[in-house]
Amino acid sequence: MDIYFESLGCDKNLVDTEKMLTLLAEEGHKLTDDPASAQCGVVNTCCFINDAKTESIEAILGLSEYKASAGLKYLVVVGCLASRYPDEIIKEIPEVDAVIAGSRLPGLCEALRRLEKGEKHIVDSGEPATGEKLPEKRMSSTPVHFTYLKIAEGCDRRCTYCIIPYVKGKYTSFDFDSILEEARLLEERGITELIVIAQETTRYGIDRYGSKRLPELLRALCALPFLKWVRVMYCYPEEIDDALIEVFKTEKKLCKYIDMPIQHSSDAVLKKMGRRMTRARLTEIIGKLRSEVPGISIRTTLLVGFPGETQEDFEDLCDFVREMKFNNLGVFKYSKEENTPAFGFKEQVKESVKKERYKELMTIARSISKTEKEKIPGNILEVIVDGFDSKKRMFVGRSYMDAPEIDSVVYFESDSESLLSGTIVNVRIKQSDDYDLYGTMIGEE
Repeated sequence: MDIYFESLGCDKNLVDTEKMLTLLAEEGHKLTDDPASAQCGVVNTCCFINDAKTESIEAILGLSEYKASAGLKYLVVVGCLASRYPDEIIKEIPEVDAVIAGSRLPGLCEALRRLEKGEKHIVDSGEPATGEKLPEKRMSSTPVHFTYLKIAEGCDRRCTYCIIPYVKGKYTSFDFDSILEEARLLEERGITELIVIAQETTRYGIDRYGSKRLPELLRALCALPFLKWVRVMYCYPEEIDDALIEVFKTEKKLCKYIDMPIQHSSDAVLKKMGRRMTRARLTEIIGKLRSEVPGISIRTTLLVGFPGETQEDFEDLCDFVREMKFNNLGVFKYSKEENTPAFGFKEQVKESVKKERYKELMTIARSISKTEKEKIPGNILEVIVDGFDSKKRMFVGRSYMDAPEIDSVVYFESDSESLLSGTIVNVRIKQSDDYDLYGTMIGEE
């Protein structure tokens, strides 16, 4: 069967997509990038915030049109939206033939077999599959030189604004040896940069082994001979301890980069969010990271417009951002999600106020980025080549300070006709703008 597959949402969803594609190929299905020529269309959905839900629904409706106008026989919805609203999807969009819960990766193949036998309107909301039950080898949908390694599923935090625990289930660490085997296979494929992900990476192992094993896992990944960079994302601040910091200090392959979502700085807002942090503790952790790991690049995400967030709370957040000078910063407007505790909170912030606060915080972040980037020209940075920008007529890549697709980039000139993606070169930085850097490859100045 020819299958058209559309993947939405985060990098964790992307890994699920790649594993589902692998399972489909093993059963003899073929993939096509043309929905008009497919017999089956699959959408891997997201529902983290309202905008993501809207995008997912539009993608489903878009594919449903091919059932009427082209040869599309089956339409299957998988992923987070499928976990959250399985019955509603079947009821409201009758063109959908099957709905598979977010982490039920083998369920897709099972559903296709059932559809071909004549079953209709299948809803599979069974237990999530964990990593060791799936083929470690997987298809790639990322560039040839980097990929993501998911080490756990689900979350136990239950922050009052977040739907993820209700969609993905409890925190479930994948088997240590299975993760390493998957990493070895990815390394054999020629991956240069491996990016470790989960809803929360810092608690890896606590449920399965009774202790946090992320430091041990990172050391094992760094020991793989052909990997050049290992990067870790989604480290909750309260779980950043001396053992993890020591790995950042001593492992040369581990990028001195940490993604640490903090959401806010106001103690009152953090408490209402269900976060286990205070402003003082956040300041202490960030200070220790920068003291113990000189040059570390810290990314964070923030949430504005949470119910009850006062102007004073927001100003506290702005002051905190100015003080901390995060290297990379993402900002979200609070999205009122049903079935979360915050959905029923009083003092909901007006949408117009959320937009104003979002704009103001992004302006502050842009100013900080510009000022910090202006300190870099004159330095030489190691840069991983991501490709060639035909408009700028320059190669484009990233230093250790930036993750792909979400952070800044480095544009650089080179006399080489081609540089393979994944190659690491030395670039002398000559200038900067608000976010990005510009330079020349060493030896070609």
